[in-house]
Amino acid sequence: MTRIGSSELDVYGLNLGGNVFGWTADETQSFAVLDAYVAAGGDFIDTADSYTAWVPGNSGGESETVIGNWLSRRGRRDDVVIATKVGSWARRPGLSAKNIREAAEDSLRRLKTDYIDLYYAHRDFPDVPLEETLGAFDELVRAGKVRYLGASNYTAGRLAEALSISDKEGFARYVAVQPHYNLVERAYERDLAPLVEKEGLSTMPYYALARGFLTGKYRSREADGGSPRAGGAAAYLDHRGERVLEALDGIAAAHGSTPAAVALAWLAAQPTVAAPIASARNTEQLADLLASVELRLTEADLAALDEASA
Repeated sequence: MTRIGSSELDVYGLNLGGNVFGWTADETQSFAVLDAYVAAGGDFIDTADSYTAWVPGNSGGESETVIGNWLSRRGRRDDVVIATKVGSWARRPGLSAKNIREAAEDSLRRLKTDYIDLYYAHRDFPDVPLEETLGAFDELVRAGKVRYLGASNYTAGRLAEALSISDKEGFARYVAVQPHYNLVERAYERDLAPLVEKEGLSTMPYYALARGFLTGKYRSREADGGSPRAGGAAAYLDHRGERVLEALDGIAAAHGSTPAAVALAWLAAQPTVAAPIASARNTEQLADLLASVELRLTEADLAALDEASA
């Protein structure tokens, strides 16, 4: 188990992504994945109010609804940490105080719960004063509707400013960040990681498998396997991406593991990372992800992956 920043949240080393629930996994499939995840010891589920508005026929809120139905039918609310987000949904856009209050109530209703464990600003909105956003979040914490706060897709500069304002005004502080970070997307390390470490926050990287590329399933532009993620994965098919896959293959073979598990284990071994986010549309995919939690890479393994992805 890993502690998130200065919070009291101790979580499993794999943050289960809920972005596929209501998209590539229907409710029955989603329940199977959730059941298998908690049976394996998992207790940390990530979603957002905007999931899965990009799917034809959906309007948003579907993922939260699936998770809420599962929590209710299984009676598992006290067993799991639920993280969700506000700001990016077209029906509830932005981080104004009014929108945060209304969006939180909507998420609580869909999740069938009276509190959210970790509530993220889904992305920064420079046109909204940080004082307004942070004040609204603080109200939710004081009301007991939210336990802790996080920031997703913030620059180091804006995160530092937000933390300074919270300290000055006595507002509840961000304890977690959720950036785009994986073996082939390492911009996080340059400016954000040092700030996160200095301020005692924890990181939950999204796109931890680079839209599926780091699973090793997409080694040519034709090898899509019918996956809706194949187009995004193909963007990494260059000399650097090939080097990374070759390194993942060798290390996975040495450990009797898989490229996906190795890629997630590399992330989990990075300073400030508490739990990488990864999603599974079925239990077979989930087993591959769960294997990363117990996988311990050697210093030589980590160095080889660093070199390949440089």
